[in-house]
Amino acid sequence: MNELSTKPYLIRAIYEWCTDSGLTPHLVVMVDKHTRVPMEFAKDGQIVLNVSQGATRNLLIGNDLIQFSARFNGASRDIEVPIDAVVSIYARENSQGLSFALEEKSGGVGETPSDGAASSPSSDDEPPTPRSKPQLKIVK
Repeated sequence: MNELSTKPYLIRAIYEWCTDSGLTPHLVVMVDKHTRVPMEFAKDGQIVLNVSQGATRNLLIGNDLIQFSARFNGASRDIEVPIDAVVSIYARENSQGLSFALEEKSGGVGETPSDGAASSPSSDDEPPTPRSKPQLKIVK
């Protein structure tokens, strides 16, 4: 029997705590080929997303995927974030929240999407270099 991950439950719990406390929940997400976010706002392979009730529409935090619509520079965009790509969830006002260890999987969390050309792995590819611990920034 596959064990359920606690990660989506913890994300929902911190989200609810932020909302109940009148705080603004933010997600830090590693951008990869499975993440559908506005790439022009990503920096260093990550994006910070405001997921408050006032900033999102139709927010759904499922066990495998976070989905919602939000406006970026006035244009509505559909956002899809795999739970595995979430680095942390925190309150903007006091930086309290949770950070998560990134799970290694094929497809590589943290890889940026290609320009449409699929590349096949070869035997002489170097293994990815380990990333440093993610840093949280207060976004105002």
